[in-house]
Amino acid sequence: MERIIIKGGNRLKGTIEVSGAKNAVLPILGASLLCGGESIIYNVPRLDDVEVMVELLTYLGARIHREDHHLRINTTNVEPREIGENLMRRMRASNLVLGPLLGRFGAVVISQPGGCNIGSRPMDLHLRSMKALGAAIDEKSGYIRARAARLEGADIHLDVPSVGATENILMAASMARGFTILRNAAREPEIVDLQNYLNKMGARISGAGTDVIRIEGVQELKPCNHRVIPDRVEAGTHLVAAAITGGNVTVRNVIPEHVEPVLAKLREAGADFEVAGDAVRINSGPLRAVDVKTQPYPGFPTDMQPQIMALLSLGEGTSTITENIFENRFKHVSELRRLGADIRIEGKTAIIRGRESLSGASVEASDLRAGAALVLAGLAADNTTVVEQAQHIDRGYERLEEKYRILGADIVRVRA
Repeated sequence: MERIIIKGGNRLKGTIEVSGAKNAVLPILGASLLCGGESIIYNVPRLDDVEVMVELLTYLGARIHREDHHLRINTTNVEPREIGENLMRRMRASNLVLGPLLGRFGAVVISQPGGCNIGSRPMDLHLRSMKALGAAIDEKSGYIRARAARLEGADIHLDVPSVGATENILMAASMARGFTILRNAAREPEIVDLQNYLNKMGARISGAGTDVIRIEGVQELKPCNHRVIPDRVEAGTHLVAAAITGGNVTVRNVIPEHVEPVLAKLREAGADFEVAGDAVRINSGPLRAVDVKTQPYPGFPTDMQPQIMALLSLGEGTSTITENIFENRFKHVSELRRLGADIRIEGKTAIIRGRESLSGASVEASDLRAGAALVLAGLAADNTTVVEQAQHIDRGYERLEEKYRILGADIVRVRA
């Protein structure tokens, strides 16, 4: 167990670099299973979730070598081995091997996946979509068994725009016979990045970034090289860190349109910023209340909800945050209250009355984004904040405390 200790009150100043997108690299690593040979993936962050995915691919027979921030992946000797709980339950994105293993081998046996306990994320959409493509599915004793002699293109309509289901469909259907049309697809930038990677491999996919994606199946895919897009949630977190500390920070390696929903709310809350190329410079003054509703992309991301809540705890007036994606994503509220935040929950809405200041305390990170929010609150709080269970943060942020220390934060990590 690890903890992060923060002596708050320092304004963040300087330049910070965003790492590659966790939620893009994980499906791309999964997609590498669709063919044999060696691929090189660039801009790969050093994150716990990435290491779990590397371990999973290695278990399946891939040979993976890391060189700084890129991975050489040789999938020539991959086999569709049964994947048990010890790997699958360590993160939700482990389910992203379902589509590629079905597409390449026609057989998958996996345990039900795990991940952060932030709400219901059932596999129903994934499995129904694989059935639509012609797979036979059997669920028994916590395992999913899928088999198909050859997947067949289909017309699929998702009940909700699930990111993971969209990604699994793209990977599986890329090697199905005939055409697949996916309607009500998720539109996240990470899906566009996956489409670009698959098309480099020889797939024929169009429409990613819209709610209708068309896939023409091919018989063979080939390895390729690809650079992962920057992480928009990390970028948003750094922007909020600058705003909550009244700082002056330039966030580099950003695709500005990917963080526009966050920028819009920061502008509304009183922050000034300038966009130049792949950089956003934010210079924050007094904060004021805003209302936020999480939505699928291009709406405000649920992965930024805890961080913006920390910010609004110091905004003048009363804010509301309505969580429309996950029903159990307010676990950080009780911990923010320990720091002095005035937050009340009514159903799926949090009502936040801004305070002039927060006060340091010992708090516990329940999940990845909750941990990030508590770090941000600690940066702005008086006195010392201790964030317990800090290892959760390493699932999605590369060297977070080191990056903030360069900006002037008094922050260290220690083993409990």
